[in-house]
Amino acid sequence: MPLSSPTSIAGLVLAAGAGSRYGLPKALAGGGDGVPWLVRTIRTLADACCSPVIVVLGARADDARALLVEFALTGATDVPGTATRTGAPTPPVLVVQAEDWAEGLSASLRAGLRAATSLAPEPEAVAIVPVDVPGLRSSTVARLIAPLPGTRAGKTGSEASVGPDTLRQAGFLGRPGHPVVIGRAHWPELIRSSGADTGARPYLQAHHAHLVECSDLETGLDIDRRD
Repeated sequence: MPLSSPTSIAGLVLAAGAGSRYGLPKALAGGGDGVPWLVRTIRTLADACCSPVIVVLGARADDARALLVEFALTGATDVPGTATRTGAPTPPVLVVQAEDWAEGLSASLRAGLRAATSLAPEPEAVAIVPVDVPGLRSSTVARLIAPLPGTRAGKTGSEASVGPDTLRQAGFLGRPGHPVVIGRAHWPELIRSSGADTGARPYLQAHHAHLVECSDLETGLDIDRRD
């Protein structure tokens, strides 16, 4: 049964890279069960009630789209540089192509956040994960987007819900990882300032993102090479 989310939170899958160290784009990679990482990640975010799930493609995008069609996650042709709602009712998926994907992870992040800003109504936040974390669990995403004890709106000790100012990152024994949850108030600056292959990491560090420990749920490890 899908988990519940108290506010409007979109999912964002960064899947545009060429995967040069892995040997092929990770949007096309899969496990022994025959389920592509891309499909698994979309389903995981959807199971945590992130809606819609935005998917950013780049290298071999046509092959990645074919996988989405094969697994009934898309029924429409996307338009480069824009987000297009797919035909599958569950989960709702938006596909966007990062034309500048070769510039690195930040290009995918910018494309995904621009797509999020085009949604109506605009989500309170996005839960972001790269496609190469196939062990991601919906319970981990749910913890990141659930109310947390803390201080918000001047109320000490209140249950801090996700909102426009949210900046959270999953932690694994103190090591920052994914997913990250970024409120919409941060999107314009991230779109403007993110560069190279670092994604949101410098911004999260500079703005002291709240680290949410998740090592009791999973390892949070990404897969960089086939071995």
